[in-house]
Amino acid sequence: MRLWVLLSLLLLQQALPHVIAKSKRPKEPGENKIKPVNKKVKPRTPKMKERESVDSSLKSQSILTQVMDKGNFQKLAATLSLAAGQSIELRCKGSNVTWKYPSYLDTFKDSRLSVKQLDRYSQLILANSTAADTGEYSCWLQLCNGNKCRKDETKTGSTYIFFTDKEELFVPTPSYFEIVYLNPDKPAVIPCRVTIPSAKVTLHREFPAEEIETDGTDIIYDAKKGFVFQHPTSDHKGIVYCKAESQGAPQISIKYHLLYVEVPKGPPSATIAVSSSRARLSDRVHVVCSVLGDPDVDVNFKWQYPGQESGKPVITQNFWRLINRGIGHTTRISKSVLLVEDFEDIDAGNYVCIAQNLQGETTVATKVEL
Repeated sequence: MRLWVLLSLLLLQQALPHVIAKSKRPKEPGENKIKPVNKKVKPRTPKMKERESVDSSLKSQSILTQVMDKGNFQKLAATLSLAAGQSIELRCKGSNVTWKYPSYLDTFKDSRLSVKQLDRYSQLILANSTAADTGEYSCWLQLCNGNKCRKDETKTGSTYIFFTDKEELFVPTPSYFEIVYLNPDKPAVIPCRVTIPSAKVTLHREFPAEEIETDGTDIIYDAKKGFVFQHPTSDHKGIVYCKAESQGAPQISIKYHLLYVEVPKGPPSATIAVSSSRARLSDRVHVVCSVLGDPDVDVNFKWQYPGQESGKPVITQNFWRLINRGIGHTTRISKSVLLVEDFEDIDAGNYVCIAQNLQGETTVATKVEL
Protein backbone atom coordinates (compact mmCIF):
# COMPACT_ATOMS: atom_id res chain seq x y z
CA MET A 1 0.00 0.00 0.00
CA ARG A 2 2.80 2.39 0.94
CA LEU A 3 4.66 1.50 -2.26
CA TRP A 4 1.59 2.44 -4.33
CA VAL A 5 1.25 5.86 -2.59
CA LEU A 6 4.94 6.62 -3.21
CA LEU A 7 4.58 5.75 -6.92
CA SER A 8 1.51 8.05 -7.21
CA LEU A 9 3.34 10.97 -5.64
CA LEU A 10 6.31 10.42 -7.97
CA LEU A 11 4.08 10.47 -11.05
CA LEU A 12 2.25 13.67 -9.84
CA GLN A 13 5.57 15.44 -9.21
CA GLN A 14 6.73 14.64 -12.74
CA ALA A 15 3.45 15.89 -14.34
CA LEU A 16 3.13 19.14 -12.32
CA PRO A 17 5.75 21.22 -14.23
CA HIS A 18 3.98 20.48 -17.49
CA VAL A 19 0.63 21.68 -16.07
CA ILE A 20 2.20 24.90 -14.73
CA ALA A 21 3.96 25.57 -18.01
CA LYS A 22 0.74 25.05 -19.91
CA SER A 23 -1.15 27.53 -17.65
CA LYS A 24 1.49 30.23 -18.27
CA ARG A 25 1.08 30.27 -22.02
CA PRO A 26 0.59 33.75 -23.58
CA LYS A 27 -3.03 34.72 -24.10
CA GLU A 28 -4.32 34.95 -27.59
CA PRO A 29 -5.39 38.41 -28.87
CA GLY A 30 -8.93 39.13 -27.80
CA GLU A 31 -8.98 36.43 -25.13
CA ASN A 32 -10.83 37.61 -22.00
CA LYS A 33 -8.83 38.39 -18.91
CA ILE A 34 -10.35 37.35 -15.59
CA LYS A 35 -9.51 39.66 -12.67
CA PRO A 36 -8.77 38.05 -9.33
CA VAL A 37 -11.83 37.99 -7.06
CA ASN A 38 -9.98 39.44 -4.05
CA LYS A 39 -8.75 42.56 -5.86
CA LYS A 40 -10.48 45.81 -4.89
CA VAL A 41 -11.66 47.80 -7.88
CA LYS A 42 -12.05 51.57 -7.47
CA PRO A 43 -15.43 52.61 -8.88
CA ARG A 44 -15.28 54.95 -11.82
CA THR A 45 -16.31 58.48 -10.96
CA PRO A 46 -18.78 59.75 -13.56
CA LYS A 47 -18.31 63.11 -15.10
CA MET A 48 -20.11 66.10 -13.60
CA LYS A 49 -22.74 66.19 -16.34
CA GLU A 50 -23.53 62.50 -15.78
CA ARG A 51 -24.03 63.04 -12.01
CA GLU A 52 -26.42 65.92 -12.36
CA SER A 53 -30.02 64.95 -11.89
CA VAL A 54 -32.73 66.00 -14.28
CA ASP A 55 -34.10 68.62 -11.90
CA SER A 56 -30.72 69.97 -10.73
CA SER A 57 -31.63 73.34 -12.25
CA LEU A 58 -34.31 73.70 -9.57
CA LYS A 59 -31.78 73.66 -6.73
CA SER A 60 -31.22 77.03 -5.07
CA GLN A 61 -27.91 78.68 -5.87
CA SER A 62 -26.50 81.28 -3.48
CA ILE A 63 -25.48 84.49 -5.23
CA LEU A 64 -24.52 86.44 -2.10
CA THR A 65 -20.89 87.12 -1.13
CA GLN A 66 -19.03 89.44 1.22
CA VAL A 67 -16.15 91.57 -0.04
CA MET A 68 -13.14 91.08 2.23
CA ASP A 69 -9.78 92.85 2.42
CA LYS A 70 -7.53 92.93 -0.64
CA GLY A 71 -10.43 92.23 -2.99
CA ASN A 72 -11.13 88.72 -1.72
CA PHE A 73 -14.67 87.33 -1.62
CA GLN A 74 -16.27 85.05 0.92
CA LYS A 75 -19.51 83.10 0.72
CA LEU A 76 -21.76 83.86 3.64
CA ALA A 77 -23.07 81.39 6.20
CA ALA A 78 -26.59 81.54 7.66
CA THR A 79 -25.36 83.93 10.38
CA LEU A 80 -22.52 86.42 10.66
CA SER A 81 -21.29 88.39 13.69
CA LEU A 82 -19.53 91.73 13.27
CA ALA A 83 -18.63 94.37 15.83
CA ALA A 84 -20.82 97.47 15.67
CA GLY A 85 -18.94 100.29 13.95
CA GLN A 86 -17.59 98.10 11.15
CA SER A 87 -18.55 98.70 7.55
CA ILE A 88 -19.62 95.85 5.29
CA GLU A 89 -19.88 95.35 1.54
CA LEU A 90 -22.10 92.63 0.07
CA ARG A 91 -22.46 91.62 -3.55
CA CYS A 92 -25.13 89.69 -5.41
CA LYS A 93 -24.47 88.24 -8.86
CA GLY A 94 -26.92 89.26 -11.56
CA SER A 95 -28.03 92.14 -13.73
CA ASN A 96 -31.42 92.64 -12.01
CA VAL A 97 -31.12 92.10 -8.25
CA THR A 98 -33.53 92.96 -5.43
CA TRP A 99 -32.39 93.40 -1.81
CA LYS A 100 -34.03 92.98 1.58
CA TYR A 101 -32.54 94.51 4.75
CA PRO A 102 -33.81 96.09 8.01
CA SER A 103 -36.74 98.25 6.93
CA TYR A 104 -35.89 101.24 9.09
CA LEU A 105 -32.88 101.95 6.86
CA ASP A 106 -35.40 102.87 4.14
CA THR A 107 -37.95 104.42 6.50
CA PHE A 108 -35.42 106.95 7.78
CA LYS A 109 -33.55 107.15 4.44
CA ASP A 110 -30.28 106.35 6.18
CA SER A 111 -27.33 107.77 4.24
CA ARG A 112 -25.03 105.05 5.60
CA LEU A 113 -26.69 102.58 3.22
CA SER A 114 -25.76 102.48 -0.46
CA VAL A 115 -27.21 100.05 -3.02
CA LYS A 116 -25.98 100.09 -6.62
CA GLN A 117 -26.81 97.87 -9.59
CA LEU A 118 -23.82 97.33 -11.87
CA ASP A 119 -23.51 95.27 -15.06
CA ARG A 120 -22.87 91.86 -13.53
CA TYR A 121 -23.70 92.31 -9.86
CA SER A 122 -25.47 94.48 -7.32
CA GLN A 123 -23.54 96.08 -4.50
CA LEU A 124 -24.76 96.88 -0.96
CA ILE A 125 -22.52 98.92 1.33
CA LEU A 126 -23.41 99.71 4.95
CA ALA A 127 -21.00 102.13 6.61
CA ASN A 128 -20.45 102.71 10.34
CA SER A 129 -22.83 99.94 11.41
CA THR A 130 -24.81 100.13 14.63
CA ALA A 131 -26.63 97.60 16.81
CA ALA A 132 -29.90 98.68 15.15
CA ASP A 133 -28.63 97.30 11.83
CA THR A 134 -28.84 93.73 13.18
CA GLY A 135 -31.14 91.65 11.00
CA GLU A 136 -31.56 89.69 7.79
CA TYR A 137 -29.78 90.74 4.61
CA SER A 138 -30.91 88.87 1.51
CA CYS A 139 -31.05 89.26 -2.25
CA TRP A 140 -32.54 87.50 -5.23
CA LEU A 141 -32.52 87.69 -9.00
CA GLN A 142 -35.59 89.14 -10.70
CA LEU A 143 -36.89 87.55 -13.88
CA CYS A 144 -38.87 90.08 -15.91
CA ASN A 145 -41.10 89.76 -18.93
CA GLY A 146 -42.13 93.26 -19.94
CA ASN A 147 -43.49 95.01 -16.86
CA LYS A 148 -44.09 91.77 -14.96
CA CYS A 149 -41.30 90.49 -12.74
CA ARG A 150 -40.99 87.49 -10.46
CA LYS A 151 -38.45 86.17 -8.00
CA ASP A 152 -36.02 83.55 -9.32
CA GLU A 153 -36.16 80.97 -6.50
CA THR A 154 -32.97 79.29 -7.78
CA LYS A 155 -30.81 82.44 -7.54
CA THR A 156 -31.04 83.78 -3.98
CA GLY A 157 -28.79 84.57 -1.05
CA SER A 158 -29.42 85.31 2.61
CA THR A 159 -27.59 85.86 5.89
CA TYR A 160 -28.51 87.20 9.32
CA ILE A 161 -25.94 89.70 10.62
CA PHE A 162 -25.44 90.39 14.33
CA PHE A 163 -23.79 93.78 14.85
CA THR A 164 -22.57 93.10 18.37
CA ASP A 165 -22.56 95.87 20.96
CA LYS A 166 -22.09 95.28 24.72
CA GLU A 167 -23.80 98.59 25.42
CA GLU A 168 -26.85 97.62 23.32
CA LEU A 169 -27.68 93.98 23.97
CA PHE A 170 -31.19 94.42 22.52
CA VAL A 171 -31.70 95.63 18.96
CA PRO A 172 -32.95 99.22 19.38
CA THR A 173 -36.52 100.07 18.33
CA PRO A 174 -38.10 103.47 17.53
CA SER A 175 -40.65 103.14 20.36
CA TYR A 176 -40.55 102.37 24.08
CA PHE A 177 -43.76 100.34 24.10
CA GLU A 178 -45.22 97.89 21.59
CA ILE A 179 -48.50 95.97 21.26
CA VAL A 180 -48.34 92.26 20.41
CA TYR A 181 -51.56 90.53 19.41
CA LEU A 182 -52.10 86.98 20.63
CA ASN A 183 -54.16 85.12 18.05
CA PRO A 184 -55.10 81.49 18.80
CA ASP A 185 -54.69 80.60 15.11
CA LYS A 186 -51.03 81.53 14.75
CA PRO A 187 -47.79 81.95 16.75
CA ALA A 188 -47.11 85.31 18.42
CA VAL A 189 -43.65 86.87 18.62
CA ILE A 190 -42.31 89.18 21.34
CA PRO A 191 -39.56 90.73 19.17
CA CYS A 192 -36.83 91.36 21.76
CA ARG A 193 -33.94 90.41 19.47
CA VAL A 194 -30.34 90.60 20.70
CA THR A 195 -27.14 91.83 19.07
CA ILE A 196 -24.97 89.15 20.70
CA PRO A 197 -26.27 85.66 19.84
CA SER A 198 -24.67 84.09 22.94
CA ALA A 199 -26.50 86.43 25.35
CA LYS A 200 -28.74 84.77 27.93
CA VAL A 201 -32.29 86.11 27.53
CA THR A 202 -35.27 85.63 29.84
CA LEU A 203 -38.90 86.76 29.63
CA HIS A 204 -40.64 88.48 32.56
CA ARG A 205 -44.18 89.53 33.43
CA GLU A 206 -44.58 92.98 34.95
CA PHE A 207 -47.60 92.14 37.11
CA PRO A 208 -47.52 89.87 38.96
CA ALA A 209 -43.72 90.19 38.87
CA GLU A 210 -42.41 86.83 37.71
CA GLU A 211 -40.22 85.14 35.13
CA ILE A 212 -42.13 83.33 32.38
CA GLU A 213 -40.72 79.85 31.87
CA THR A 214 -39.39 79.08 28.41
CA ASP A 215 -40.03 75.38 27.94
CA GLY A 216 -38.69 75.09 24.39
CA THR A 217 -42.01 73.72 23.15
CA ASP A 218 -44.90 76.14 23.72
CA ILE A 219 -42.60 79.11 24.36
CA ILE A 220 -39.19 79.19 22.68
CA TYR A 221 -36.49 81.82 22.25
CA ASP A 222 -34.88 82.58 18.90
CA ALA A 223 -32.11 85.18 18.87
CA LYS A 224 -33.19 86.23 15.35
CA LYS A 225 -36.87 86.69 16.29
CA GLY A 226 -37.39 86.90 20.04
CA PHE A 227 -39.74 84.86 22.21
CA VAL A 228 -42.24 82.82 20.20
CA PHE A 229 -45.56 81.71 21.71
CA GLN A 230 -46.49 78.70 19.57
CA HIS A 231 -50.07 78.43 20.90
CA PRO A 232 -51.16 81.77 22.42
CA THR A 233 -54.00 81.78 24.97
CA SER A 234 -55.75 84.44 27.01
CA ASP A 235 -53.55 83.40 29.98
CA HIS A 236 -50.56 84.98 28.22
CA LYS A 237 -52.06 88.49 28.08
CA GLY A 238 -50.47 91.31 30.08
CA ILE A 239 -47.36 93.48 30.03
CA VAL A 240 -44.00 91.74 29.65
CA TYR A 241 -40.35 92.64 29.07
CA CYS A 242 -37.11 90.79 28.31
CA LYS A 243 -33.85 90.70 30.25
CA ALA A 244 -30.46 89.94 28.67
CA GLU A 245 -27.05 89.18 30.17
CA SER A 246 -23.67 88.92 28.47
CA GLN A 247 -20.47 89.40 30.49
CA GLY A 248 -21.78 92.40 32.37
CA ALA A 249 -24.75 94.00 34.01
CA PRO A 250 -28.13 92.75 32.72
CA GLN A 251 -30.12 94.97 30.37
CA ILE A 252 -33.90 95.39 30.09
CA SER A 253 -35.84 95.61 26.83
CA ILE A 254 -38.80 97.85 26.07
CA LYS A 255 -42.21 96.73 27.35
CA TYR A 256 -44.68 94.73 25.29
CA HIS A 257 -48.44 94.76 25.85
CA LEU A 258 -49.86 91.34 24.95
CA LEU A 259 -53.51 91.54 23.86
CA TYR A 260 -55.52 88.40 23.25
CA VAL A 261 -57.58 88.34 20.05
CA GLU A 262 -60.33 85.97 18.99
CA VAL A 263 -62.06 87.14 15.82
CA PRO A 264 -63.29 84.81 13.06
CA LYS A 265 -61.20 84.96 9.89
CA GLY A 266 -62.84 86.02 6.68
CA PRO A 267 -64.26 89.08 4.90
CA PRO A 268 -65.14 92.09 7.09
CA SER A 269 -68.23 91.86 9.27
CA ALA A 270 -69.75 95.24 8.32
CA THR A 271 -72.81 97.18 9.43
CA ILE A 272 -74.23 100.50 8.19
CA ALA A 273 -76.27 103.17 9.92
CA VAL A 274 -77.63 106.59 8.91
CA SER A 275 -78.45 109.60 11.04
CA SER A 276 -81.94 109.74 9.51
CA SER A 277 -83.59 107.60 6.84
CA ARG A 278 -85.78 110.57 5.84
CA ALA A 279 -84.12 113.93 5.32
CA ARG A 280 -85.31 117.44 4.51
CA LEU A 281 -83.79 119.96 2.15
CA SER A 282 -80.63 121.59 3.53
CA ASP A 283 -80.30 118.87 6.23
CA ARG A 284 -76.93 117.51 7.28
CA VAL A 285 -76.85 113.72 6.86
CA HIS A 286 -74.09 111.32 7.85
CA VAL A 287 -73.81 107.59 7.11
CA VAL A 288 -71.53 105.35 9.21
CA CYS A 289 -70.04 102.04 8.04
CA SER A 290 -68.53 99.93 10.87
CA VAL A 291 -66.39 96.77 10.91
CA LEU A 292 -65.48 94.64 13.91
CA GLY A 293 -62.36 92.60 13.26
CA ASP A 294 -58.83 91.48 14.03
CA PRO A 295 -56.72 94.25 15.65
CA ASP A 296 -53.81 93.85 13.22
CA VAL A 297 -55.89 93.57 10.01
CA ASP A 298 -56.45 96.80 8.07
CA VAL A 299 -59.84 97.55 6.53
CA ASN A 300 -60.34 99.69 3.44
CA PHE A 301 -63.63 101.45 2.68
CA LYS A 302 -65.23 102.51 -0.61
CA TRP A 303 -68.50 104.41 -1.02
CA GLN A 304 -71.19 104.67 -3.68
CA TYR A 305 -73.83 107.40 -3.21
CA PRO A 306 -76.59 109.10 -5.24
CA GLY A 307 -74.80 112.41 -5.93
CA GLN A 308 -71.60 110.71 -7.08
CA GLU A 309 -72.34 110.78 -10.81
CA SER A 310 -73.23 114.46 -10.75
CA GLY A 311 -69.92 115.22 -9.03
CA LYS A 312 -71.39 116.58 -5.82
CA PRO A 313 -68.66 116.54 -3.17
CA VAL A 314 -69.04 114.66 0.11
CA ILE A 315 -66.77 114.39 3.14
CA THR A 316 -65.43 110.97 4.23
CA GLN A 317 -63.38 110.19 7.29
CA ASN A 318 -61.88 106.82 8.34
CA PHE A 319 -60.61 105.84 11.79
CA TRP A 320 -60.25 102.84 14.10
CA ARG A 321 -59.69 101.98 17.75
CA LEU A 322 -59.19 98.92 19.94
CA ILE A 323 -61.98 97.76 22.21
CA ASN A 324 -61.94 95.25 25.07
CA ARG A 325 -64.68 92.65 24.83
CA GLY A 326 -64.00 91.33 28.32
CA ILE A 327 -62.14 88.24 29.62
CA GLY A 328 -59.01 89.51 27.91
CA HIS A 329 -60.38 89.55 24.34
CA THR A 330 -59.45 92.56 22.24
CA THR A 331 -60.85 93.49 18.84
CA ARG A 332 -60.57 96.43 16.49
CA ILE A 333 -63.48 98.55 15.36
CA SER A 334 -62.93 100.36 12.06
CA LYS A 335 -65.31 103.05 10.86
CA SER A 336 -65.88 105.16 7.78
CA VAL A 337 -68.20 108.18 7.97
CA LEU A 338 -69.72 109.79 4.87
CA LEU A 339 -71.12 113.29 5.46
CA VAL A 340 -73.58 115.04 3.12
CA GLU A 341 -74.04 118.72 3.83
CA ASP A 342 -76.97 120.73 2.47
CA PHE A 343 -79.07 117.72 1.45
CA GLU A 344 -81.00 118.14 -1.83
CA ASP A 345 -82.95 116.12 -4.42
CA ILE A 346 -79.93 114.44 -6.01
CA ASP A 347 -78.79 113.14 -2.59
CA ALA A 348 -81.84 110.92 -2.12
CA GLY A 349 -81.31 107.21 -2.80
CA ASN A 350 -79.08 104.29 -1.82
CA TYR A 351 -75.80 104.71 0.08
CA VAL A 352 -73.51 101.70 -0.41
CA CYS A 353 -70.41 100.89 1.70
CA ILE A 354 -67.84 98.34 0.48
CA ALA A 355 -65.48 97.12 3.23
CA GLN A 356 -62.37 95.20 2.16
CA ASN A 357 -59.62 93.23 3.92
CA LEU A 358 -57.13 90.56 2.81
CA GLN A 359 -59.80 87.85 3.01
CA GLY A 360 -62.38 89.57 0.82
CA GLU A 361 -65.02 92.29 0.84
CA THR A 362 -68.49 92.90 2.23
CA THR A 363 -71.14 95.27 0.84
CA VAL A 364 -73.83 96.90 2.98
CA ALA A 365 -76.36 99.57 2.01
CA THR A 366 -78.99 101.91 3.43
CA LYS A 367 -81.54 104.26 1.85
CA VAL A 368 -82.19 107.94 2.54
CA GLU A 369 -85.41 109.47 1.26
CA LEU A 370 -86.38 113.13 0.89
